[in-house]
Amino acid sequence: MSTVSVACDPRNPWLARRARIQRITSETPGVATYDLVLDVPPQAGSFSFRPGQFNMLYLPGVGEVAISISGSAADQTVIPHTIRQAGNVTRALAELSPGATIGLRGPFGTSWPDEDCAGRDVLLIAGGIGLAPLRPVIYDLLDRRDEIGELTLLYGTRSPDSLLYAREYDDWKARGLDVHVTVDRSDATWKGNVGVVTVLLDRLPLPRPEQTIVMTCGPEVMMWYAIQSALQHGIPAASMSVSLERHMNCAIGLCGHCQLGPEFLCKDGPVFRYDRVAPILKVDDL
Repeated sequence: MSTVSVACDPRNPWLARRARIQRITSETPGVATYDLVLDVPPQAGSFSFRPGQFNMLYLPGVGEVAISISGSAADQTVIPHTIRQAGNVTRALAELSPGATIGLRGPFGTSWPDEDCAGRDVLLIAGGIGLAPLRPVIYDLLDRRDEIGELTLLYGTRSPDSLLYAREYDDWKARGLDVHVTVDRSDATWKGNVGVVTVLLDRLPLPRPEQTIVMTCGPEVMMWYAIQSALQHGIPAASMSVSLERHMNCAIGLCGHCQLGPEFLCKDGPVFRYDRVAPILKVDDL
């Protein structure tokens, strides 16, 4: 299992491109997807992202923020980012309208191991806004659906009104993705599962655990328990990948804000094979 790391321009990774907001789609309360297009179309090969990578989005006078790319790698003319309002930069982004321009550096980081999925079963486990970094690999695997065995998404979130991309689930199912959704708290309209996402995993039949690849993104505690359950099902640790997120300020491993043990999440991650980071994740308050 391998991942790919590609920087925007190794000669000048600080150089930001000018990007225009083409469309803003409201997803859930406080979360929206921003479709960005580069004002100057990149030369062939100068901008190419892989599922799981991220960009640094820059607002002059406000700052930068690391945001995972949430769109299809098959169409890189539009570069979607699903953003939750959580700090100064993301709140300032929420005040912008289509047509506004921002700076974009990237893509940075490692990608999901989608090239290793042919002939194997794939289990995607997401929590909350962690579905956004997995959405590009969903698109990629659905485009290659005949190459993949069982393809399953387990997605958990707090409440029905916080489900990301709910309008797409029927299409994903029609194309061959087995979608299972659960919420922590239901309401009068909810007819689905209630409980944590690991409950879905415990109920899931896994006919070929030794040939199953797991990719997971969400709160660290959710990923930890999901992986423990997957290990109990017989899925090898080397077949599981996690996407980790901490304060990524520079994107090239210089500032040290995102350091986790010996790893710098911005350049060594954000996607890691689980057995590489398992000893680090066991350390409390690291």
